[in-house]
Amino acid sequence: MNTEPNLSVREASAADPARLDSFRTYSMVVYALFAAGLFVGGLSTIVGLIMAYIKRREMDGTIYAQHMGQLIRTFWISLALGILGFITVFIYIGPVILFCTGIWYIYRIVRGFIWMNDRKGMW
Repeated sequence: MNTEPNLSVREASAADPARLDSFRTYSMVVYALFAAGLFVGGLSTIVGLIMAYIKRREMDGTIYAQHMGQLIRTFWISLALGILGFITVFIYIGPVILFCTGIWYIYRIVRGFIWMNDRKGMW
């Protein structure tokens, strides 16, 4: 009689240390692409966004899925606030919105990377 607990395929694969290390490395690359977007333009951020969407479901049940979700939300919220900032730049509140959005974006990337590097989830 088998006394091992029944694990789903996803749970079993999530428990595999090599697989978790692979997810961690992948997450570092995505964080790096988001950070590079600050310096080389938004194309690297869009590549990071696509990568986050591609692997997020595979990472379900791990802390790295939380990080991918956080990066995806960071992108879309930053995009919305950036558009709002550009629209309102002519009434002099736009630069404040853009500046605050930039600071918030940097904070989210740095905090998320540190937590991911420490193997902590986002919530």
